[in-house]
Amino acid sequence: MKKINKICCIGAGYVGGPTMAVIAKNCPEIDVTVVDINQKRIDLWNHDNLDLLPVYEPGLKEIVDETRGKNLFFSTEVDKAIDEAEMIFISVNTPTKTYGKGKGLAADLKYIELCARNIAKVAKTDKIVVEKSTLPVRTAEAIKSILDNTGKGVKFEILSNPEFLAEGTAVEDLLNADRVLIGGDETKSGQDAKDTLSWVYEHWLPKERVLQTNVWSSELSKLVANAFLAQRVSSINSISALCEKTDANVAEVSRAIGFDSRIGSKFLNSSVGFGGSCFQKDILNLVYIAKSYGLTEVADYWEQVIIMNDYQKRRFADNIISTLYNTVSGKKICFYGWAFKKDTNDTRESAAIYVADALLDEQAQIVVYDPKVSEETIYADLDYLGTRSPEENRKLLKVVKDPKEACKDAHAIAILTEWDEFKNYDWPALFELMLKPAFVFDGRRILEKEKMDSIGFKYYKIGQS
Repeated sequence: MKKINKICCIGAGYVGGPTMAVIAKNCPEIDVTVVDINQKRIDLWNHDNLDLLPVYEPGLKEIVDETRGKNLFFSTEVDKAIDEAEMIFISVNTPTKTYGKGKGLAADLKYIELCARNIAKVAKTDKIVVEKSTLPVRTAEAIKSILDNTGKGVKFEILSNPEFLAEGTAVEDLLNADRVLIGGDETKSGQDAKDTLSWVYEHWLPKERVLQTNVWSSELSKLVANAFLAQRVSSINSISALCEKTDANVAEVSRAIGFDSRIGSKFLNSSVGFGGSCFQKDILNLVYIAKSYGLTEVADYWEQVIIMNDYQKRRFADNIISTLYNTVSGKKICFYGWAFKKDTNDTRESAAIYVADALLDEQAQIVVYDPKVSEETIYADLDYLGTRSPEENRKLLKVVKDPKEACKDAHAIAILTEWDEFKNYDWPALFELMLKPAFVFDGRRILEKEKMDSIGFKYYKIGQS
């Protein structure tokens, strides 16, 4: 097994930044360089004010403060970092395709291919290349084909090392991972490469938690793990709709079935729907793979998880409209939360985007407050949908930095992210600021119905009549 001194990570986003920071903290003898072509993002990683880091994760800024400039570096000098590194992590975006074959289902691998071609162009010494992005099965084969045909005599070993991070707890998930999965070729050189990456993780994790597989199993495991978790969310959300019609409480149902040791309690919390960069993308990828192999029933089965998630978001928006006397035109609706979950500033596939889009179609006036998401990001999320012009989005939706300002003279509050601070607000004071009757639609089930009713709110909690 070869020990290494220099690691490069291409991509300074939600996976690359935290992962490399934790590696740098636990491997002080390894220089870790994170590179990205986005100058603004790199400038923020290097900013003196650690509160401005482009990725918000509890505990991250403390680790960056401890390691940055010592053995953790952020740079736009991609070629230099590739040339010097012995191990290269690829952690770039792999969005769902919006064009051509596989549109709406398959992962768009253009950024991965560009990385591979750049590594092939620059590398003059042997490298271990690690897939860290979420990728479809057999992507490693394509990367290997590109790298092995450079004609320079450089040898590459390709490893799959999928991330299993939950945003909001990413640092803790890295420091105390349930497992680390490393897939690679079952050749001597492939085994040596797997052992080298395993050695990196074994600086802080027990060896038994570092699992080695062949590369195909590793790639597929990532998709399947997220699909199974998302399936549980959609399953309990389907029951939440039934609970609202039958005077049942989805929290009580969830608690009861969670005590079954065969089921367990995790991922049984009903909400307005799952979001984030992985669940929907990975399931759609799984659907595309199944369809490409003619497994129509398999594809239909997993596609239903997405359909149920979309239904939950649509149902939440429809309930706001019908409760507000079948019209929200010109009515001020306060959104508490835009991030897809608490303790992150990531908004990818956030339920808030789609609930807002549905209400804006009805000419609602939406005011958004989120403690970590920027105004620029919120407008970019809406503009990306292409439902209406950017000018119209800015006319109908405003972003504020004060939760009281957000709800002043509002007809309703919709809770779209489970930020802890929302639980501790002075809700009687907020009630006085709103128009009456004052409605609260709790899409994250974070408030107590009895308390909200006693204040005077017309309170609606998803999964409970």
